[in-house]
Amino acid sequence: MKRLLATLFAAMIPLAASSPVSAQVYGQFAGAEALPMNGHLFGGYLHASEDFVGLLAQLRLSFYPNVDFGFHGGLTRAQVVSGNDITTLRVGGDFKCQVVKSGRMDLAIGAALGVETGNDINLLTLGPALVASRAFAGSSGAGIVPYAGVGLLFTNADAQGRESTDFAVPFRFGAEFRLAPEVRLIGEIQLRASDRLNDGFSFVTGINLPF
Repeated sequence: MKRLLATLFAAMIPLAASSPVSAQVYGQFAGAEALPMNGHLFGGYLHASEDFVGLLAQLRLSFYPNVDFGFHGGLTRAQVVSGNDITTLRVGGDFKCQVVKSGRMDLAIGAALGVETGNDINLLTLGPALVASRAFAGSSGAGIVPYAGVGLLFTNADAQGRESTDFAVPFRFGAEFRLAPEVRLIGEIQLRASDRLNDGFSFVTGINLPF
């Protein structure tokens, strides 16, 4: 099973993603609960808005209690201001530290770094993030985990020979639908305030597979 998921992750890296800029640079994809120590999770997501569509792959690992790390990769097909379509490669990483764990609410803080590059465009994005969630689970492990998150992202952009700096506040609202302990579907809405490089609204759907 682990070998199969690792192969799927490697295959999705050259197939995956979204638009010029947005672990959590690219999305939240889950609630505040950290993976158990020595836990692993593979995720695959479809990310779309008015001007872009793509796939994104994620591999999350945990080496410390209440802390996990994510590695992201993919490709995006996006329409730029000139009206042309471009393809960009995305890679990134993030960490999440769960600071509150209770029956009423889980809370986590973290930070993320993302790099996006394509024809005449290079983007470097980083910043902190905060997410809160609450799990509603049955005895079988099935249930739902609604979550809400906010980030504070700074982007350095080099596009067509011109450099600029952008500041954005992305809000993420979603839910993880746990059909079984090993299968979790997600749906997420992203709203980006003060973001000049991305569409203000986008939607993510996908699957999380702990292993």
